[in-house]
Amino acid sequence: MAKSDLHQIAEVFARHGVEFIVIGGQAESLMGSARVTYDVDLCYRRTQDNLERLAEALKQLKPTLRGAPPNLAFVIDARSLALGNNYTFETPLGSLDLLGWIDPLGDYDAVIKNAETHRVGDIELKVIGLADLIRVKEHIGRAKDRDSLWQLLAIQRLRREGEKG
Repeated sequence: MAKSDLHQIAEVFARHGVEFIVIGGQAESLMGSARVTYDVDLCYRRTQDNLERLAEALKQLKPTLRGAPPNLAFVIDARSLALGNNYTFETPLGSLDLLGWIDPLGDYDAVIKNAETHRVGDIELKVIGLADLIRVKEHIGRAKDRDSLWQLLAIQRLRREGEKG
């Protein structure tokens, strides 16, 4: 069976020791949502050490900045990554969004507090907590997020009923 984009990207990040949390549509899917998504959204820790590991992992993925002119020079190193916060890339594996800050939650340290663990292939991944993902979807409020919200609320209700069970 072919590995998903998330699985392949997670393998590269894990090999380099990158601290990250799965968020967005991939997190929804891991929680049981029927939502189909093709991009990978990750929240990453913005420490100097992690930025250095992230830069090395990204070099292996050969990303380009999404929407930027093809000839725009972008050096992938910890210093460049430290200058920004949220990045949108295209890679040979697909779209990759790296977020250092997630409204209304905050940074990696805020998101990891309620994170869940889900297995993808042979890797255990940290995934944004369900209640936090619901807060994010409510905050963003785009049409696709409102659609996702219904499914996430149903998953939350089922989990609560299962805990009572």
